[in-house]
Amino acid sequence: MHFLIRLFINTVALWVSTRVVSGITYTGTPAALLLVALVFGVLNAFVRPVLKLLTCPLLILTLGLFTLLLNAFMLWLTGAVSGGLKLGFHVSGFGAAFWGGLVISLVSIVLSIFVKGD
Repeated sequence: MHFLIRLFINTVALWVSTRVVSGITYTGTPAALLLVALVFGVLNAFVRPVLKLLTCPLLILTLGLFTLLLNAFMLWLTGAVSGGLKLGFHVSGFGAAFWGGLVISLVSIVLSIFVKGD
């Protein structure tokens, strides 16, 4: 059940980012946005920990602010993979990825507040 809740939160956060950030577009169906959120979740589960390990010195040096760049990269990577899968999700550049990552993080935090933890 926790997986489905996180998938829903990621889907809503990605949808909000397409509405708020001008460089992020989505042209698919609502059901396909669930697949984009699944791609986003899988990449965050497997690629992000490796990147955090490799960039640990930068994370420490910047007191965690480098995480914002990691968020941008993960969103850009999601856009690239989703484009390859023809899901209709596109991130146009670094600026859009940066602001989109920030929006997704904020929306995820706000929605997670309303979900009871285990």
